[in-house]
Amino acid sequence: MLEERYKNLLNQLDIQFNDYQLLDLAFIHKSYVNEHHISKVKHNERLEFLGDAVLELIVTKYLYLNYPQKEEGDLTNWRSALVKGQHLAIIANDLGLGVYLYLSKGEERSGGRKKNYILANTVEALIGAIYLDQGYESAENFIVKYITSRLDYILKLGEYVDAKSKFQEKSQEIIGITPDYRFISETGPDHQKEFIMALFIGEEKIAEGKGSSKQKAEQQAAINGLKVKGW
Repeated sequence: MLEERYKNLLNQLDIQFNDYQLLDLAFIHKSYVNEHHISKVKHNERLEFLGDAVLELIVTKYLYLNYPQKEEGDLTNWRSALVKGQHLAIIANDLGLGVYLYLSKGEERSGGRKKNYILANTVEALIGAIYLDQGYESAENFIVKYITSRLDYILKLGEYVDAKSKFQEKSQEIIGITPDYRFISETGPDHQKEFIMALFIGEEKIAEGKGSSKQKAEQQAAINGLKVKGW
């Protein structure tokens, strides 16, 4: 029974779902559907699409109302830090969402329950399901409780600063050279691509980064590069 499967999670979230099929859908990864060739079973990407929009709206509203003295640029950076995949994956791990995922055997073997991009997408899908089943207020309560509540921590660590921008500023300031990113490789099927990009200063390779898009891989390369350089 789906009620039993999600009992602990919903108790933790203090939410009572009306449509358990909708909640279940939030955890069905595309790889599971592709492997089982079940045409009637859907995956969570449409819920993820909806949840992403709901998340951005509610985070934007929260920042606008709670930080009236801040300029648009600051609010934009803070919002990006709150809704980025790396942060959402932390939320997913805190809530233990990985154990509820339906994955293909291949994705399971490759550690899909711990992959940041899958976990981040699951959070967005869950938000979409909460919004459809419980309405705007319930989705807002979830986001404020588990996502925007971490803003002070993000600000303390400086995670709202875009890693690529920070690395470029430091590189130009200290070395006088603008860094560049170069494509290394691309693996995986169309629905599950993994890109590797390398960060260079001149002809010196500083670090590599992986991601589900070239842009995300570049961001990860910049994050790793900042650690390598101690910046």
